[in-house]
Amino acid sequence: MTAMSDVLLSVGRLNYVWTNTESLLIYIIAHLLDVEKEAAIVVFLTLNTTRARIDLVERLAKLPSKPAADREAILSAMARLKKESKMRNKYNHCIYSFDEKGEISSTQLMRLVEDDKEIRYGKVEQMDEREMELLEMSIAEIVDISKALWAFIHASPRIVAL
Repeated sequence: MTAMSDVLLSVGRLNYVWTNTESLLIYIIAHLLDVEKEAAIVVFLTLNTTRARIDLVERLAKLPSKPAADREAILSAMARLKKESKMRNKYNHCIYSFDEKGEISSTQLMRLVEDDKEIRYGKVEQMDEREMELLEMSIAEIVDISKALWAFIHASPRIVAL
């Protein structure tokens, strides 16, 4: 089993890189709406979920008036971010099971799955070395998405005074 301190450190890093990357959507919104950063912050904070923020950015990027290169870069980054949101959501909305030594042995998702005959909740996954590798790969991917967004932001003629 993986040491609890290692799991918690990785989950903390996951949240840190996620929050920093999600906040870059402020600049993408400013670019797409052609507004100053303060107005983009108001829009960003008015939308209170990651999903709503990504949906807005994708919809704005798909407008016919947006350059094809912008659309492609933004939609690509948002697709990657949505994929990684699954890992982030897993670790932000799960409960942990512990072994006899007090170490984290598994995660259990807090989501209902219902069909015609039964209701189930909480897919259980082992917190093993492979899962830690997946967590680290997700952190690295989010960092890479952040770099791609920063490159787009710095290349934008619409965004001034970063």
